[in-house]
Amino acid sequence: MIEYLLLAPVITGILCLFTKTRKQVEVVSLTGSIITLLLGLILVVQVYRYDIIISWQNALFADAFSAFIVLIVSIVGFVASIYSTGYMGHELEHRIIDLRKLRIYYALFHVFMFTMLLVGVTNNLGLWIAIEMTTLVSALLMILYSRKSSIEAAWKYMIICTVGITFALFGTILTYYASVNILGETGEALNWTSLLAVADQFDPAIMRLAFIFILIGYGTKAGLAPMHTWLPDAHSEAPTPVSALLSGVLLNCAMYGIIRFNTIASRSTGTEFSSNLLIVFGLLSIGIAVPFILLQEDYKRLLAYSSVEHMGIVALGIGFGGIFGVFGAILHMFNHAMTKSFMFFGAGNVLLKHKTKEIDKVSGTLKSMPFTGPMLIIGGLAITGSPPFSIFISEFTILAAGFSRGYIVSSVLFLLFIIIIFAGFFYHISRMVLGVPKPEIKTGEVSRWMLGAMAVLIVFMFVLGVYIPPYFYEMLMKVVNVVR
Repeated sequence: MIEYLLLAPVITGILCLFTKTRKQVEVVSLTGSIITLLLGLILVVQVYRYDIIISWQNALFADAFSAFIVLIVSIVGFVASIYSTGYMGHELEHRIIDLRKLRIYYALFHVFMFTMLLVGVTNNLGLWIAIEMTTLVSALLMILYSRKSSIEAAWKYMIICTVGITFALFGTILTYYASVNILGETGEALNWTSLLAVADQFDPAIMRLAFIFILIGYGTKAGLAPMHTWLPDAHSEAPTPVSALLSGVLLNCAMYGIIRFNTIASRSTGTEFSSNLLIVFGLLSIGIAVPFILLQEDYKRLLAYSSVEHMGIVALGIGFGGIFGVFGAILHMFNHAMTKSFMFFGAGNVLLKHKTKEIDKVSGTLKSMPFTGPMLIIGGLAITGSPPFSIFISEFTILAAGFSRGYIVSSVLFLLFIIIIFAGFFYHISRMVLGVPKPEIKTGEVSRWMLGAMAVLIVFMFVLGVYIPPYFYEMLMKVVNVVR
């Protein structure tokens, strides 16, 4: 099943290159996304039943945490493919891209999906290779429009993330060195399943150094401050469906790598060392996002800095630890993926309608776009952690974990930061939604496909804000057990 899951997006991407019309490439893309989603759900069910699946001579595996990442990638990827049908179709109709670039876009889109799925099911320290592959493919998607600004953003993304991933490589080598002393020079010394069994025997000094390298390396890709500087440019310049994948999924994949290594490092060094580092980087990320959100003039960059904030919240939850801290962090990864993708889709609707990313030049969306306008209000409330939306539950759980485990100062700072962010973020959203639209803006939506994609995500935002289904709750608890 794991091999089928990885093959589905690869085959879809190849087929997209050989299509001859817009309709053909859209049908192939949607069909491939549906198949990938179904295979991902089947894998989740299998892991739910059997706890762990190992394949391809132990090179691939899936436990509860792997299945959780696969679930996020599959859902957001499927919804992004629906959104792409309307968004990229509009770009083709207005001759911003041609059919050749449309085929390239869909091919790279599905290869990007493959790389992110590979991150979740790789059973060894080769996770580094999978995350580097995501950098290469996503950079190609960023330069699709061949604009000077997008090329600069992609170049900055490649340079910073490559430097960061080099730090992660050093951390990976040190972890392997620590494991070789126990397991010997075998392939088993690379596998998560083997490392976890003997992690308490690793040299604590080596693992402390390894975790610092890992946190800086993968933290760069996850957008943790102060290594986040590539993120606003990249997310702003990429095509909107790609921005949703970058923010909603790719950042979670990098955070997945940090959490995996944290599980190993904490067994040899004790939990205090890695927890304190995660709390510091988490608070720093949330705090740095505050002024940039308050003074932001570009709504796609606004969403990008919001992602820096939310990755900081995930790091903070893992740092607080305990069942509530880890549960809240894992739930927040899912909630953020759904809500931030929803917000980027809304931003894409506005961009196609108003032809600008400047907040000051957008007004009256509530009147000019009768569906997108209300959705932006809902999304603004949801992404800032307002009840009764899903992010409120995960943020409240993390905050409760902080207070209950004695991290009073950190919890108070966290609460203060998110209150300020709520005020600034919703101020910007209200400027875009309220008021009178410009005379040249015609009333109506751009595409039903794009609204349909947002409608799928809004269900997750509402339902998980008031009710966590038993099977999903049990899956989350399995992930918590893996992480702890």
